[in-house]
Parts: sequence; C-alpha cells; structure tokens
Amino acid sequence: MATRRQHRRAFPLVPLLLSLLAAAAYGRLISDGSPSAPHFSVIRLSAPAAGAEEKCEQSYGFLPCTTTVLGNLFLVLVYGFLMYKAATNLSAGSELLLEIMGPGLIGGLLLPILGALPDALLVLVSGLSGSRETAQSQVLIGMGLLAGSTVFLLTLLWGTCVIVGKCDLGPNRVAVDLQDTKGFSLTGTGISTDVQTSYAARIMGISVIPFIIAQFPKMLKTHHGQRLAVLLALIVSFLLVLSYCLYQVFQPWIQRRKLAYAKHKHVISGILKHAQRQALGRLLNEDGTPNEIVIRKLFRKIDMDESGALSRAELHALIVGINFEEVEFDKQDAVVKIMDDFDTSHNDTVEEEEFVQGMKKWLNEAKRSMPASGAFSNKFINDYHARTRQEHDQLVDQSDEAVESVENPGWCITKAVGLLLLGTAIAAAFADPLVDAVHNFSNATHIPPFFISFIALPLATNSSEAVSAIIFASRKKQRTSSLTFSEVYGGVTMNNTLCLGVFLALIYTRNLTWDFSSEVLIILLVCVVMCLFTSFRTTFPLWTCLVAYMLYPLSLVIVYILDYIFGWS
Repeated sequence: MATRRQHRRAFPLVPLLLSLLAAAAYGRLISDGSPSAPHFSVIRLSAPAAGAEEKCEQSYGFLPCTTTVLGNLFLVLVYGFLMYKAATNLSAGSELLLEIMGPGLIGGLLLPILGALPDALLVLVSGLSGSRETAQSQVLIGMGLLAGSTVFLLTLLWGTCVIVGKCDLGPNRVAVDLQDTKGFSLTGTGISTDVQTSYAARIMGISVIPFIIAQFPKMLKTHHGQRLAVLLALIVSFLLVLSYCLYQVFQPWIQRRKLAYAKHKHVISGILKHAQRQALGRLLNEDGTPNEIVIRKLFRKIDMDESGALSRAELHALIVGINFEEVEFDKQDAVVKIMDDFDTSHNDTVEEEEFVQGMKKWLNEAKRSMPASGAFSNKFINDYHARTRQEHDQLVDQSDEAVESVENPGWCITKAVGLLLLGTAIAAAFADPLVDAVHNFSNATHIPPFFISFIALPLATNSSEAVSAIIFASRKKQRTSSLTFSEVYGGVTMNNTLCLGVFLALIYTRNLTWDFSSEVLIILLVCVVMCLFTSFRTTFPLWTCLVAYMLYPLSLVIVYILDYIFGWS
C-alpha cells in the first residue's frame, strides 16, 4: 500500500458530490477508464465484475465486509450506531456512579476517562493492526476523529447552543432568563454564563500544548528530533489528563454541577411518570401532541383547595407523594425548580395556564430526548424516566450542588457497573470494524479517510451529549447555559489530552510518521480562537454563533488547500 504522501492527490469536491448524487440515482458511475483522468475514478455502488473483484478482509473473521460504496456506507452507519449506543451506556453508567459516589476520586479520575473512551478506542485501533504502511494510511482516520470532534464541539454544537438558549440582553448586556422577545436580533439577544465557565474555557486552551510540542520540529522545517517531540508531547498529554482529573477531585465544582443536573432532570421525569399514573387518561395523544384535557384534569386534582392556582405547599405535597426510586431528593429544592420552570408571572403560584404550558414544555422536551420511542404510550414516559439518568444539566446555584443520599446503593452500583461494562464491551468490539468500514468506504469512493472520519465519526461518539446540551440550553437560563458550555469545553479538553495521548502513543510505538501539519493547524486555530473568545467574557450575543459556524467549513477548506494544493503533507 502506498504511503500517505503518495495517496494525497487533488480531488474535486463539487464534482465528487455530484457524482455521488448521480450514483445514488442511477446505480453506478463509471469513468472512461483513462489512466490520465484520476479525477474521475470509478465509484461502484454494486459489486464489481468477477474478473476485477476486489477482496475485503472480515473483521474477527466473521463480521460482514464489502468493497462497494453503498455496502460500506451501510456498515459505517451500523457500526457508528453501535458506537453511539456504547457512548450512551457509558454516559448513563458514569452519571449513576457519580450520584452514588459523589464528587471525589471516582468522579474526578475515572468518569472523565470513561466519557472519552469511545473516541480513544477509535483512535487506538485506527493504526493498531496491519503493516506499518497500512497503519500509516489508516491512522488518518484517527486524526480525522481527533480534529473532527474538537471542531464539531466548538463550532456546530457551540453555535447551536447559543441559538436555542438565546434570551433578550438587558441594559447591562446580561441575558434575562426566560425572556426572548427580540427574535433573532444579532446584537439584542444572546446567552450569559457564569465566571466558572470561563475557567473551563481557559483549561481547554491549555490543552492544546501537546499539539504544539509535537508540531514544533515541523515549524522549524526539520526532521531531526521529530520522534523525541512526539515522545515529549505524549508525556505532556498524559500529565495534563492527570492534572485535569486531579483538579476536578480537589475543585469538584464541575462534578457537582453534573450531579445537580442529573437529580433535577430525574425530578422532572419522575413528575411526568407520576402524572401519567394519576391522570384520567394519557398525557400524550396518539400523534404525540400533549393532551391538554388530561393535563387540566391533573391540575384540578393537584389543586386541593380549588383556588385555581398551585401554591408551594401543594407542589411540595405532590413531590412527597412521588417515588423517585433510587435517588432521595431535596423536596424543597425540587419545589423551587418547578416554580422556576412554571411560574412565568412570578407571583409565587402556578396558575392553570402556566401549569398547562409548563407540562407541554416538559413533554416536548421528553419527546426530543426519546426520538425512537414509537407510540406515545405509558411506556414512552417510563422510557424517558429511565433516559434522564443519561443527560447532563448545568445548574450553578449552591442549592443545586447539594448531594443527596442514595437508596439501595448496592443495586445502583451493580447497575452502574453493568452499564459501564456493556458500553466498554460494545466500544471495544466495534471500534475496529468501524475503522475498517471507513477505510474501505474511502477506498471505494476515493475520498480521503480524514474527511470521512472528520465529518462522520464525531456524530457517532458525541451525538448523545450534543442532543442533551441542545435540550438544556433551550431552557434559556444562565445556570443551564453555564453548565452546557462547561460540558462542551470539558469534552474538548479530554479530546485534546487523553485521545491525543493515545494517538501519540500509537505514532511512537509503531514508529509512524508525524505528518499532520494542516490537521494540527485547524485544531489550534479553532481552539485558540474559541478560547480567546470565551475566556474573558460571559455574555455572547447571537452574532457569535455565526463566527463558530464559519469555523467548521473553514477548517475543511484549509486542510484541502494546504494538503492538496500546496502539498503540506
């Protein structure tokens, strides 16, 4: 197999997209076969002719493989979905374990590593097997995932969270919670975070140091000392991982915010589950729309004094009557959160219309969290109640950071460990087949594997966290926005330290060539721009999302121009 430098020929982006569309419509696109026309390589959607049939190697000797475009696309989607399920199980198990153990050694050391495990495994297997030449070619997939995850989190996800979480900016240029009357004003709306979120952004900025160390010989345009630079970057990467984890152990505000969210979200789902049982009918119609008649019946059932408004005492009685299974909540704190969500008139009571609108909002959030639940039955609410243990809210108030006791800790630990083992097993089993499918898809379409992994793999490993972040940014409060963006910056930090450390270990132990100048440049560009952008301010007007969005296509264009026009790599 040719080396990476030999593989890098210019390829036309627009003709390639048109070719794929035509191929999807007509079944096969075939060039004129002229060796002088490399831009129009054969893209086969069906099996090649018997005489020209290419062989593929089955993962583990029994998993399916193919050399066709559609076949490999199907395998990428299937294995990508399995990696998504692995990430979901790891997230659920980590959150449950954090509830049991509380902030400390487990939450600070183990859980951040588990959160980055799917990405780290994909990076590892990208260059672990095969000859050195094969590994040098496939390791582009690992670099694509490294760059793609970082850029995805800081551009597309960051910008989307600004849009869905925007509120009106007040006279002091701070976002007003729950007030969104100015539409899509680029300067009059935006989001605000707390100062602790800017600390997380600064930590993210520090995490790019290993990239700079590894790239230093290339900056000096010398090949001498490159292997030593990789080794130093590897050591610094894992030292930063250890430092970041220890920082969370001794400064556990990050863990406490995650824990507070998990409990708050479980309160919401528990109320919906209880309401489904108590209501005289189903909370959702057959088409998935909230059943307003049943919601109003439920309101009248809770309104014991028939005053037409729910007091704090009546809400407290509702909370006391709910069985929250494993977790024992601060009931008074839960009442405060319900008031925050429902009492839009700020008169310290929840009127009937406020209750109806608040329940609709909760039910719609539940539907967005459970897109594949099928019929909107009682099972849907139960599924959502279970799903809430997998999501992360971002609450900053000191009352939100309280840690409550956990009932039946033995069963909870067993459940958490089971989820973690299941997620780890799925990730370990299907990381290698996914990398093989991406590499085979690259060969079939003649699209460089970096671009495929840059775009596709982050969606598999980060989609669960992305959906959660978007949902809770949409709650339009400073405290939820703060933890949303803290979670984004934390994900980038682990990607730039732990996952990069695994990648550097692979490069060093297999004696591969460090030839990723353009890829490192876009990671540094996006991280440095967003770090400077977010470290010294706490309010982000709506126009800032446009800056984030533009960095994503700009990153792809930079890699294409530098590698395929100027021949950097």
